[in-house]
Amino acid sequence: MGWPIVEHGEFAHILVTGGCGFMGSNFVRWVVRERPGVRVTVLDKLTYAGNPANIAGLPEDQVELVVGDICDEALLGAVVPGCDAVVNFAAETDVDRSIAEPGPFLRANVEGVMRLLEACRAHDVRLHHVSTDEVYGDLALDDPARFTEESPCRPSSPYSSTKAAGDMLVRAWVRTYGVRATVSNCSNNYGPYQHVEKFIPRQITNILCGERPKLYGDGLNVRDWIHVDDHSSAVWEVLTRGRIGETYLIGADGERSNIDVLRAILEAMGRDADDFDWVRDRPGHDRRYAIDASRLRRELGWEPKHADFAQGLRETIRWYEEHRAWWEPAKRATEEKYREMGM
Repeated sequence: MGWPIVEHGEFAHILVTGGCGFMGSNFVRWVVRERPGVRVTVLDKLTYAGNPANIAGLPEDQVELVVGDICDEALLGAVVPGCDAVVNFAAETDVDRSIAEPGPFLRANVEGVMRLLEACRAHDVRLHHVSTDEVYGDLALDDPARFTEESPCRPSSPYSSTKAAGDMLVRAWVRTYGVRATVSNCSNNYGPYQHVEKFIPRQITNILCGERPKLYGDGLNVRDWIHVDDHSSAVWEVLTRGRIGETYLIGADGERSNIDVLRAILEAMGRDADDFDWVRDRPGHDRRYAIDASRLRRELGWEPKHADFAQGLRETIRWYEEHRAWWEPAKRATEEKYREMGM
């Protein structure tokens, strides 16, 4: 059943890997806003998905950026000591890219996790590993079940299989070496600073560019949506109060089909609900994700604050409308990549 809940207290200094990515940078911003006494070191390789602009403007006496790779043992040996905890957001995450080129996913999501675990073991530093609900595979559209912490891993893509491998490594290092670590598997995040290759920002930015949005397959695939700020608050709860060695699922009861989300975006942006193009489905496209976050709510008392998806979507659309300079350079490169893949 894992070790008892321990009040770890407010960490004074945390290392956030992947802290210039979408979820990582929003977590850093959440910590700065909600825990102003906590110092944050961000470690990020600054790949195409890691953007230093995501943490621009944060107080320099509280947030420091170190550019580097979580697979770099010497670098980890320099930045992990002195930190009270490590929160690992660093990952390759795009399913389509993993299908086209799986190698970088193995390096970041498997070797990178092992290197972090070894650094935390060597210096006795607390680790929280951020993962995805995609490790559990998918559910049938007519199945009332939802994923729980006891659900078997049945990954469908190179991306999700490498994330599942990373989760297993964390559990093994807890049991074998006594590393103080936890895992969280979260449903689909949405909100500001999300790369335009992802579903919601791709649709929004297509419309803003005067292009018709694109929808895979029949559009009935269901995803369980959560605002990124709610994910950040949940990660903090698990980091500071979670049971060592345990896994927590993070979700906000936000199941919606892709076609319903796309139509909600179109309508919110003043377009006809059917003003989009159908495109061929991706290989092995998971049908439905659904999270049961009962353990998180029961044990740690966490509750989402952004339960109104329509309102969160409107705020997200407004952010992309107001930050064209942030996403336009990445948009051109992303759409060229999709054209090469026929998507």
